[in-house]
Amino acid sequence: MARSKSSSEWLQEHFKDQYVLKSQQDGYRSRAAYKLLQIQQKDKIIKPGMNVVDLGAAPGGWSQVARQFIGSKGKIAALDILPMDQLAQVEFIQGDFQEDSVLAELLKVLNNEPVDLVISDMAPNITGVKAVDQPKSMYLLELAIDLADQVLKPGGALLMKVFQGEGFQPLMAELRQRYQKVITRKPDASRARSAEVYLLAKGFKG
Repeated sequence: MARSKSSSEWLQEHFKDQYVLKSQQDGYRSRAAYKLLQIQQKDKIIKPGMNVVDLGAAPGGWSQVARQFIGSKGKIAALDILPMDQLAQVEFIQGDFQEDSVLAELLKVLNNEPVDLVISDMAPNITGVKAVDQPKSMYLLELAIDLADQVLKPGGALLMKVFQGEGFQPLMAELRQRYQKVITRKPDASRARSAEVYLLAKGFKG
């Protein structure tokens, strides 16, 4: 099947992308690793010995970055519906975290210890139709917030990808009720034309 013009242009741009090339050189599984690295450089959210949950983790770029900073003592539990190749010192759970059995497996991996940080680079399968994509994205964010409510310790933090659009302001208000501070970040590795930003919610009120 022939590729569309827009698909071919995207592929050409992707393979010329400085962060795609850099990720291959540096051994990261995705260019997305640099988004988390740049947020970490600015906000120092990942610290040695932390327990971290990585939602929508495949192919594993964010888990690789988190592992670098937490060292050998902390735990990383990574979840995704998609399969992910094994990463050293990362416990991967394949499944939908809406399901009770998957949540139970997560708590077992964490040994019921409280979590310091939840990170999420999740996005729905994009159709290109904003009226479809935006509600799907907001639904995923609500699920991430709900999971963080269940596992985060007081004072913990949540970092998640958000697409600006309908529902963005109510989402910010919801986070401000739960966290002491909510900051918007747009790392350089996030393509300028993309509507994605990252919300960093710090100081979980519990």
